[in-house]
Amino acid sequence: MNTKTNNTLATATNGSSLADILERVLDKGIVIAGDISVSVGSTELLSIKIRLLISSVDKAREIGINWWESDPYLSSQSNSLMEANQKLLDRVASLESEIKALKSDGYEYHTNGQSPNNSNNNGHNNGKTWQ
Repeated sequence: MNTKTNNTLATATNGSSLADILERVLDKGIVIAGDISVSVGSTELLSIKIRLLISSVDKAREIGINWWESDPYLSSQSNSLMEANQKLLDRVASLESEIKALKSDGYEYHTNGQSPNNSNNNGHNNGKTWQ
């Protein structure tokens, strides 16, 4: 009697497709951590700490990681924040040019309320004056 047996090699991915493995990793999450240190003698020259988390967005939110929601470069608010930032930069530049114009006209800014040429300030503007 001749019998044939089918010996198959069992592997970790036996019966699993790449999609199944990816779904399992994203569902559970995976953390990879490592430290690299470069030293000469007892002097540490370089230290790198690596922390990598691979998970789905839902799993990340579940464990309290959601930095992408408040990052202006990754959210829809980035354009409005960039516009507001540009307006502020333009306003600062305008104020700086006004200060330069006042200085070129001979005005001086004094924080003690006293001008070297004029000691009659009467305490206005909290001791800060353009004269």
